[in-house]
Amino acid sequence: MTSTSATAANDQPQTSVALPRIVICYCTQCRWMLRAAYFAQELLSTFGVALGEVCLRPATGGIFTVDIYHPAQDGDKTAEQTQTTRLWDRKVDGGFPGMSTQLIRGKSTVGSQKLPVLEVKELKRRVRDVVEPGRDLGHVDKKKTATNTSDSGNSYEQSKAGDGKGPAQESQRKPDGSTCEDCG
Repeated sequence: MTSTSATAANDQPQTSVALPRIVICYCTQCRWMLRAAYFAQELLSTFGVALGEVCLRPATGGIFTVDIYHPAQDGDKTAEQTQTTRLWDRKVDGGFPGMSTQLIRGKSTVGSQKLPVLEVKELKRRVRDVVEPGRDLGHVDKKKTATNTSDSGNSYEQSKAGDGKGPAQESQRKPDGSTCEDCG
């Protein structure tokens, strides 16, 4: 049985790339899809239609990169005149964008503890510098306070019982219990 339907011209698939285009490439073995989706959602919420599109690209090998494809310096928005800028590379930049620790005060009698928190401030700054250089990001542009910086004496890396594996080097477990060799 065959069915046909008429589609409007704007329902046709796009053949050109909408710029600027952000591509977040993440390791599926390390199970970083949710992290990549979170960063994509934050960028779309902040920049809205200033971004042409945001793409999640699955990969392997412990990779987590964020690239932006944008018009060349001459301002031409055609795909032939596209520049690529690497905004983030987990292996080069030493982890994920904005990994820090924050003091969490719970209602338990155990007390307070420091937990890792993902913030996308630095990634948003880097995107802004390419997409809308003059734009004020509000609270994102405020200076860091001593309570939310990761270079204080009680960082997440140091709280990992001295094993030397912080967020950038932490191996992820596969369903069978083994670890991804490429992540470490």
